[in-house]
Amino acid sequence: MKSTMQTTPLLISSLLRFGTTAHADSEVVTWTEDGGRRTTYREVGAQSAQLANALRGLGITGDQRVGTFMWNNAEHLVTYLAVPSMGAVLHAINIRLFPEQLVYVARHGGAQVIIVDSSLAEPFSRVLQALPDVRHVIVNGPVPQEVRAALEAPDHVEQVHDWSELLADQPTTFDWPQDIDENDASSMCYTSGTTGNPKGVVYSHRSNYLHATGVSATLGFSEADRLLIVVPLFHANAWGYPYAAMITGSTLIMPDRFLQPAPLAQMIEQEKITGGAGVPTIWNGLLQHLDAEKPDVSSCRMLMVGGAAAPPSLMKAFHDRYGIDIVHGWGMTETSPVGSLALPPTRVEPGSDEYWRFKASQGRLLCGVDGRLIGPDGSEQPWDGESVGELEVRGPWITSSYYANGSESEDEIAEMAAKFDDGWLRTGDVGSLTEDAFLVLTDRAKDVIKSGGEWISSVDLENQIMSHPDVVEASVVGVPDEKWDERPLATVVLKEGSGVTCSDLRKHLEDKVARWQLPEHWALIDEVPKTSVGKFDKKVLRQRYADGELEVQDIR
Repeated sequence: MKSTMQTTPLLISSLLRFGTTAHADSEVVTWTEDGGRRTTYREVGAQSAQLANALRGLGITGDQRVGTFMWNNAEHLVTYLAVPSMGAVLHAINIRLFPEQLVYVARHGGAQVIIVDSSLAEPFSRVLQALPDVRHVIVNGPVPQEVRAALEAPDHVEQVHDWSELLADQPTTFDWPQDIDENDASSMCYTSGTTGNPKGVVYSHRSNYLHATGVSATLGFSEADRLLIVVPLFHANAWGYPYAAMITGSTLIMPDRFLQPAPLAQMIEQEKITGGAGVPTIWNGLLQHLDAEKPDVSSCRMLMVGGAAAPPSLMKAFHDRYGIDIVHGWGMTETSPVGSLALPPTRVEPGSDEYWRFKASQGRLLCGVDGRLIGPDGSEQPWDGESVGELEVRGPWITSSYYANGSESEDEIAEMAAKFDDGWLRTGDVGSLTEDAFLVLTDRAKDVIKSGGEWISSVDLENQIMSHPDVVEASVVGVPDEKWDERPLATVVLKEGSGVTCSDLRKHLEDKVARWQLPEHWALIDEVPKTSVGKFDKKVLRQRYADGELEVQDIR
């Protein structure tokens, strides 16, 4: 029996129209050296139409790719809405990639038009010669003449445009096409490429629409919220916040290039931020600034953290000192990205040990995200909170493959296919699931330390080390050992002026982990190396150890 329901497609243009009409007075606030620059959602809607008209004039008439090389700002939000709504495909490029990876990602995606922030125009000009598909460059903001000349130099670039001049004379309305299939591509994003080349994930209108609905409903966003979006728009859809804001009317505060703790604290204080999204390293730096400067952050109730696990000590510090709830989220580029959120069940007493166990988990799988655990022998593990396996997921905003443009080798095709198992995505994360769908990850499969036939969780060790009050950051990796195969190496960043020794830190662990898990190898470092999206880059630490670059202390 068929339903009687209409089959209106779930399109980004629906979010655009609703958000800029029903919530026309909500704002996107772009941070500048002089404070916040304000743009209403009504103005965002008009500028989206102007951009779509301008792109039509530049030859974007179908599902061609339009790239961005931008910070989080109002113009990036406009592009996020306009490009998919007009039927084209948005490709937000990671501005922090090494030049070789940047060129690979931009060429593989095949953007014909790229929009670049003026502060990023000079570094972008250095790689533009290697991007033969790019016909037009749109620059958001003024640039020096020599930078403009560098952008105009490649023969394949037909014209370099100024954003404001290009949009100025365009109509403020656009006939957003309604014949788009909701399963057609709306945008694409590439993985961080920790092994091999970055891999492309192509999102659909439907997947982005449903993902934004799930995130906004689970986190309870409303028109009263003022959300600080530190997570980049080029990092897996900024975790769905731009599209979620169109549903809820939440005001967005975009930090542009001002990502340091002091301006972030200023934004929270002046803009009365109620929530935000960012990686642990960002919030860790903010916490240190709050402790030192004591700005008024009383408006803030929630900061979502993702990209890597947040240490429980960080969560408790924000909660106890500032009344800010750190909400763990788990996901990856392949999952749009949010797959779970750590909101403890209402039956749990706030502040209890059980409450903090739920908070430190990766959270409950969102409705629509199915999960299963596959053990080392290939068997499916029960959801009992104890059995461990690699997490596999599927759902309406989970990718079923990687994007291939025909340039891949047979080995690359095989590598991409190996990430999928009979309709399920292999996440590479190892952990357990409780009966009520709470996910507890112990490590990445590649980062689990295999010692004497047993597994040691590098994440658990890191969290326990970072619970020491003098520790800023800590990363643990497995290093070769003749007897045990691997043993943990703890690399630690201490607070400035701290007199804590590695022996003190090892002693700090003695009543927190099993004795056989205690690291014998320790190194004090100035900073934990990070990937382009702020995760600890453990492959760099392993290489530094192999190259003898770390001053390692052996403590037993």
